[in-house]
Amino acid sequence: MKKKPLKAYSNQEFLNSKSARELRILAEYLEPKARLEAQGVEDTIVFFGSARFKEGTRWYDDARQLAFRLAQWSAALPSSRCRFVVSSGGGPGIMEAANRGAHEAKAQTMGFGISLPREEYENPYLTPELALHFHYFFMRKFWLAYLAKAVIVFPGGYGTLDELFEVLTLVQTKKMTKPMPVVLFGDSYWKEVVNFDALVRAGTIDAKDVELFYRTESVDEAFTWVTTQLTTHALDKPGARL
Repeated sequence: MKKKPLKAYSNQEFLNSKSARELRILAEYLEPKARLEAQGVEDTIVFFGSARFKEGTRWYDDARQLAFRLAQWSAALPSSRCRFVVSSGGGPGIMEAANRGAHEAKAQTMGFGISLPREEYENPYLTPELALHFHYFFMRKFWLAYLAKAVIVFPGGYGTLDELFEVLTLVQTKKMTKPMPVVLFGDSYWKEVVNFDALVRAGTIDAKDVELFYRTESVDEAFTWVTTQLTTHALDKPGARL
C-alpha cells in the first residue's frame, strides 16, 4: 500500500526546521490575533514585575489588589467588548498576582507566556482561552505593547527592565503614538535601581523624558491615576494600536 503524501503544512520536521523559522514567527502573530478576535479583547492593562515575589510579600499583595480594582472598574464600563483586560507575562510572582486579582474580580485575564530553559509554567489564574505562549521574545513583546493602553511596572530584574525600557523607548521616539500611561510602582525601589536624574544630568535623556512615567508607592494613587488617564485618553478609542 502506497504511503499517503505528506503536505508541507503537516510536515513537523520541516515546520520545526531552520527553513521554516519565518512561518513560526508568523504563527506567533496570527494565532494570538485569532484568539483575541474570538474573545472580543479590545485592549489591555499590562503588569510587569519580578517572577520571584511570593504571596504575602508587599509587592505581590499590592499587585493583586491593584489588578482586582482595575478589573472591577473595567467590568463596570458600558461596553459589549472586553476593555482594558488585565494582562501579564503569565508566569509566577507579580504576573501571578495580577492575573489572580483580575480572576478574583471575576474578569477575563490574559497571560503572554514564554518558553525558557528553566522549568516553566503558566499561573492557574489565566482565562484558558487567553493563555498565550510564545517562543520568540520579540513577538511576545510586540503583543504586550500593541494591546496595552496602560503599563504598570512593579520591582523586577533584567526581564522587567527590558520590558520597561522597550515601552519607554517606543514612547520617547514616538514609534508608539497612542497615549501610554506608565506607572513605576515602588518609587523607593526604582529611585535606587535606575537614576533617571543622572541620565538627565549626563545629557543622555531630556528632562521631559522623566515625565513619561508616574511613580508611586500607593495602590490608591496608582488606581486613580491609571483610571483617570484611561478615561481621558483611551475610553473612546477602543482597539489595539501603536
